[in-house]
Amino acid sequence: MRKLLYALAASALLFTSWAQAQPELRTDHPERYTVVKGDTLWDISGRFLNKPWYWPEIWHVNPQVANPHLIYPGDKLALVYIDGKPRVTKVSSNDIVKLSPKVRSEAIDTPIPAIPLDAIASFLTDTRIVTPDDINGAPYVLEGADGRIITGAGDRIYARGTKPADRVGIFRRSQEFVDPDTGEFLGLEARSIARGNINAENGDVLTVGITRSNEEVRIGDRLLVSEDRRLTTSFVPSSPDEEIEGKMISVDGGVSQIGQYNVVAINRGEREGLKAGNVLAVLKAGNMVRDPITGETIELPSERAGLLMVFQAYEKMSYGLVLQATRPLSVGDKVANP
Repeated sequence: MRKLLYALAASALLFTSWAQAQPELRTDHPERYTVVKGDTLWDISGRFLNKPWYWPEIWHVNPQVANPHLIYPGDKLALVYIDGKPRVTKVSSNDIVKLSPKVRSEAIDTPIPAIPLDAIASFLTDTRIVTPDDINGAPYVLEGADGRIITGAGDRIYARGTKPADRVGIFRRSQEFVDPDTGEFLGLEARSIARGNINAENGDVLTVGITRSNEEVRIGDRLLVSEDRRLTTSFVPSSPDEEIEGKMISVDGGVSQIGQYNVVAINRGEREGLKAGNVLAVLKAGNMVRDPITGETIELPSERAGLLMVFQAYEKMSYGLVLQATRPLSVGDKVANP
């Protein structure tokens, strides 16, 4: 009898855990939704789910629809039930998917992104995390043509060092990231300044024509191999596979308070199992208070105050975009599984 009770209790616990892990539909979710220009996958997920990162659990790919994994403005989404489980799928206006050729009014390369790409575009295409040896050993800018110390697109500059490639990116040493808890060096941010072509070599002096610039090129900027990284929209909101406990260690722009659509760096990366698309909860660090009885200093519990999505993961650290913030966030606030 006791074994039977234990078995029933274990089954009930397993069922409860399974039920809690299932995506919860919002009470005000739509039965139908037409995608509009400016939507993001995160926006649409939030219309149907209390926890948008469970979107992969309810998205039903219709194999009869061209590019079934992509959603475009004008697409019609419907909430349906398959084997008793809620699923969101693309449908035609009359619920029948036509197999005849069809021309879209939107360009074929403009599916809706997962998150606002304008906030993170430079991090996805240019800015990179490198080692100090990578940047210290790279060719450096001597000066511009005619002795100019500041140059831009269309100008010519001279650099010194071993030619890395015909096409180069011009980078500036930026932040050094160190784990605030362990002191471990996590990476050096190399900020993209410009791109150019090496047009001539004279010993170790390189002549570079600048083809594009985001900022003025300065003496001492470094030349690295140009990486043609395409702007990706393929990541999908998801919960990390591993247990994550980390901290926000920096915010782009150097602002003191962090809010929605700020880019932050966190001290966890691929080695901890993080990947692009993972959603993390942001926990506001509790205040430090003095116990009036014992005199001890006590840290109050952290409180959930926002959500961020990882969009670029490196070995030891990652970049994320804050998607929700219920109160001002700060560098040092904790991040964890949502």
